[in-house]
Amino acid sequence: MIELIPWAAFIIFIIAALWLDLAILHTKDTEIPIHLALKMAAFWIILALLFDVGIYFVYGPEKALMFLAGFLVEKSLSLDNLFVFILIFTYFQVPAKYQLKALFLGILGAIIMRLTFILAGIALISKFHWMIYVFGVLLIYTGAKLSVAGDIKVHPEKNLALRLFKRIMPTVSYFHGSDFFVKIDGRWAATPLLVTVIMIETSDVIFAVDSIPAIMAITLDPFIIYTSNIFAILGLRALFFALSGLMRMFHYLNYGLSLILVSLGLKMTFSGFIHVPVLLSLGFIATTLLTCVLLSLRYPKEKEGGP
Repeated sequence: MIELIPWAAFIIFIIAALWLDLAILHTKDTEIPIHLALKMAAFWIILALLFDVGIYFVYGPEKALMFLAGFLVEKSLSLDNLFVFILIFTYFQVPAKYQLKALFLGILGAIIMRLTFILAGIALISKFHWMIYVFGVLLIYTGAKLSVAGDIKVHPEKNLALRLFKRIMPTVSYFHGSDFFVKIDGRWAATPLLVTVIMIETSDVIFAVDSIPAIMAITLDPFIIYTSNIFAILGLRALFFALSGLMRMFHYLNYGLSLILVSLGLKMTFSGFIHVPVLLSLGFIATTLLTCVLLSLRYPKEKEGGP
């Protein structure tokens, strides 16, 4: 019963946080000004750090370090989510004032799916310990692929969920306000806004396959894994509007994330032989991310077609 109290309290917190996000950032279909988006993005980060202080006093310093390391990894990986969201919105030509609604539903779906992925992953490792090595190899492969992937592209025509959806539901090529459906000649059809949400949800499934094993290399505590994941994605809507015009500024970040994923994969693969302290992992993650940000600022990427 005692173990259920933190989960129940956190679920109540999520509901309250989503209500707050909906009340402040989703009062109507409008584009969020950058100053409000920056304030909200900072608010969620500060809230995560305060939550970590609570973990420190309730569970001790080791759990607090695990949360912080997991939060840093998940927050960094979420930058790729933002870039994909930008590509999806660009591809479907979603007006800025409707993007808010699509992002809210996308994050709501992510909160539910992440819990499913986390519980399934921990159950697999608990029942089949050798799965930890599978996850380790998956991280190494993902990290190596990230370093040579180049620009991310969106291919809706290859999205299986979207193809199946279009087989059972007719779609239209135009927006009808912020509605997901429109009635034509007595039949309901889906608007591009609903198609956009489906693309966002399915892209998050792909990201979860990478991000969940990454934090499982740091800890197998389901509460720490889930809370750090949720705090990383709760502020994504605000961060999207704050950074959508600056996504390419930190162009060395992919290499840093690649190095972090590979190192976490190696840590997970050799966990039966070598113990890496959480503080060392946290220091490596923070140093790598800071170095990539500083290098990106010091050596900005040249514009395509420029001199």
